[in-house]
Amino acid sequence: MQGTNLVKKLLQKIINIDSEWSIAIYTGESPLNLVSPKSINNPILTAKDVTDVPAEFVADPFMIHENETWYMFFEVLNAHTNKGDIGLATSQDSFNWNYQRIVLEEPFHLSYPYVFKWNHEYYMIPETAQTSSVRLYKATSFPTQWIFCKTLLSGKDFVDPTIFQHNDLWWLFIATSKKRNILRLYYSQQPTGPWVEHPQSPVVNGNAKIARPAGRVVVFDEKIFRYTQDCKYIYGKQVLAFEITELTTANYQEKAVKNNPIIKASGYGWNKAGMHNIDPHQIDRNKWIACVDGRSTQISLKVKFKTNTWA
Repeated sequence: MQGTNLVKKLLQKIINIDSEWSIAIYTGESPLNLVSPKSINNPILTAKDVTDVPAEFVADPFMIHENETWYMFFEVLNAHTNKGDIGLATSQDSFNWNYQRIVLEEPFHLSYPYVFKWNHEYYMIPETAQTSSVRLYKATSFPTQWIFCKTLLSGKDFVDPTIFQHNDLWWLFIATSKKRNILRLYYSQQPTGPWVEHPQSPVVNGNAKIARPAGRVVVFDEKIFRYTQDCKYIYGKQVLAFEITELTTANYQEKAVKNNPIIKASGYGWNKAGMHNIDPHQIDRNKWIACVDGRSTQISLKVKFKTNTWA
């Protein structure tokens, strides 16, 4: 009896290993040149740090710096509900982080909590693909209290909505289709809409290597860069960057940067199997910091044991 129970537990432990994501901090001299520094013990957040719900993993991190404090929002896969909630961690130095709590949960899955500031207020557009819509949330008491504001777009399988401001307009990248190989582009006078699809949208069509967004769009050295997940063969393998060379309500052009990929699987440790999200922030003239995520392993086997299967 004791031996068979031990074998059962070992098998369950092995089989339940599936895309174990965690969060790390990278630094560098530009948003296109970022590495894991020796001064940081990465990863800085794992599922074990989550204290208020049983967590399978943490992923999709986004940061905001306010009043000398860093606030990080990220997906927490809740083991009880098997859906994503949005968690919060804080740091004074951006290197040492303390998990706080779940700050947003819904009856449906949440991930990719893209946070931004507009008119002195904080907003969040998380991924809500299960609702076939893009939803805007507002902080009523930043950073812990959030309310639903409105639906921005609906009717499609919207994944990883990525908003940014440029030339007095707001722009929104969104991946669509179950294969995640289509990237659409919208624009608006303000984040609350109404949103208009760009005449050249989809700007990527049928290419899973460069379609799905992978983090905050960055304006650097008078250039605009977007990040994309390489999902051509393996989900979340690495992150590529593209420079947007033309962005108007009539035209869109981009080109791949020379030093792709920006971040990728290391082949060992916490990011052995892949990386798929990055949020860079400039903190000095030639100094950038970014929160990223990585996957240690991936086993696609799913086995459920019945209680009467083992003696």
